[in-house]
Amino acid sequence: MALPFTVSIRPGRPLHDQVVFAATKAVVTGQLAPGDPFPSVRALSQDLQINPNTAQKIVTTLIERGLLESRPGIGTVVAAWRPAANPARRAMLASHIDRLVVDARQLGLGLADVLDAVRRAWKGE
Repeated sequence: MALPFTVSIRPGRPLHDQVVFAATKAVVTGQLAPGDPFPSVRALSQDLQINPNTAQKIVTTLIERGLLESRPGIGTVVAAWRPAANPARRAMLASHIDRLVVDARQLGLGLADVLDAVRRAWKGE
């Protein structure tokens, strides 16, 4: 099974985090729908050419976050994803926003640049 989502591996960031992000993005954008099969640990390890332990950690993280579920006799599939509760969403978003603001300022970008980038990403451009 080929990977049902795209991963762009970038040096300097943990591989685990990059793959978890790519899979999460595929679920929340609807690229992966509830019930869709997810690659096995072995397939994930082979397709990404990573250690099986890292692949297992990726799948475990996605299951713990409620994005995947393991079904006996079927395998791992995309779960019926639901957004976090309102207070939890705000807390999660606040930490991401803080990092975005710091990174944007470090790059010398203004608010208009950041908002334009967020709009493009929101539209999937």
